[in-house]
Amino acid sequence: MAGIRGFTGWLGVVLGSPDPPALASFYRDLLGWEISSEEPTWVTMQMRDGDGRDTFSNLAFQLEEIYERPVWPNAVGQQQMQFHLDVGVRDVEAAVDDALKLGAELADVQPQDDVRVLLDPDGHPFCLYLDP
Repeated sequence: MAGIRGFTGWLGVVLGSPDPPALASFYRDLLGWEISSEEPTWVTMQMRDGDGRDTFSNLAFQLEEIYERPVWPNAVGQQQMQFHLDVGVRDVEAAVDDALKLGAELADVQPQDDVRVLLDPDGHPFCLYLDP
């Protein structure tokens, strides 16, 4: 089988947040994508490729009223991340500088020389890596 029957190709990624509109605004500024829909408990943005064309995916932000900030790297007895985002860039150092100015935080642990792990304002890790 080559996947589930009827799969349309559309895929959404959802991040939990105590303040979905604020987190969506951070990612709007970080990635340059427009917010598609916004409510206090649910915000979506259409993902776009490098040329600005819509993809078959979106990034959404959902209210989590009981939210515990994850730790990076994972630690026993602490809230662990569920997943992380990888973001390809042409200049890692410049992208890190931009992300920090937008409110990201550089993680204390950097396991790879060519990738930078950052934390968004809610603590979700994301990686900036060189994608020539």
